[in-house]
Amino acid sequence: MDFTQRLSMSYYKTIAAINESHNVYLVQHQENQKIYLKKVLDVYNLHIYEYLQSHHITGIPKVYDIYAENNQLTVIEEFISGTSLQDIIAAQTLSIELIIRFICELCDILGKLHFLNPPIIHRDIKPSNIIITPYNHVVLVDFNAAKYLTNKSNSDTMLLGTKGYAAPEQYGFGSSTPQTDIYALGILLKELSSALPTSTSLFDSIISKCTQINPSDRIENVHKLRTEFERLKGQHKTDSQFTKSGAWHNIVPPGYRTKTPWKALIASITYLFIFWICLTLEVQDSTIIQLWIERIISLFIMLSIVFCCFNYCNIQRFMPLCKKNHRIIRYIGILLLNIEVIFSLFLIMTLLVTIF
Repeated sequence: MDFTQRLSMSYYKTIAAINESHNVYLVQHQENQKIYLKKVLDVYNLHIYEYLQSHHITGIPKVYDIYAENNQLTVIEEFISGTSLQDIIAAQTLSIELIIRFICELCDILGKLHFLNPPIIHRDIKPSNIIITPYNHVVLVDFNAAKYLTNKSNSDTMLLGTKGYAAPEQYGFGSSTPQTDIYALGILLKELSSALPTSTSLFDSIISKCTQINPSDRIENVHKLRTEFERLKGQHKTDSQFTKSGAWHNIVPPGYRTKTPWKALIASITYLFIFWICLTLEVQDSTIIQLWIERIISLFIMLSIVFCCFNYCNIQRFMPLCKKNHRIIRYIGILLLNIEVIFSLFLIMTLLVTIF
């Protein structure tokens, strides 16, 4: 680091540690008083950061200063105010419209990188590396795993990415290409889709096209991927004509929402069986009115079990445990929600039977 770089470095005063284990800090410039983000990287591509410093790309934090010393790179970049996509997934506040918007904006950002000469491959697309601004715009961060596209015959010799999102070629089965980022977008889309309040098969075809093992079988580039989403946007608007927000999809009973024939068949048999069991229920020493009260409440109890388990009309939002990422905790939350609803309906039935 030369004297000029040392002087430039001295202007930034650390005011808070954002992620000390990863050497990420909030700093303030002593002259202009502006807030920036400081990162100290052990793994990086200096040429990538030099390009980002001299060429600002919309949707990527602006890089103001970089300086390399002792096999580390210190980066001073724009501080982005917003929420990580990981936190939005955990809060379960996603909608189909938001997913389409986020992926389309990611395609626009990656398009500016992939169509450079040579292209830049991000190689670490995941929810925690995506910031959503207060105006629902996407910002892609963390370029320490990024690389320029080189000879495709050279395989990646080191995994720089995140397990679960990294494409097969990042494990040494080939060289990273723009299809590597497309694979990660497919995995990201799958996770976003799974976080929706109600399940949907709207994205299944695109997820499959993005996550093929062979890179040449994936969607060719992010521009074509964006076109696929524009088509989906039109399809979703057509399917959601009942209301602008798609409430029609929310009130369709579990089993029919994905329009999958075998699911609809199983759901039909299940609902018919529940109706038959409950409406033919016989209770001794009950009047006609009491009998029908018990039959109808029993029907509600049986249906409530189905609705709670499959999050009908986002009913699980009333039980915080249902929103947890840990599967066992989430299942315990669903069980407690079922117990609460069944107990409430049983009390109502007891009260009505007593009155009549």
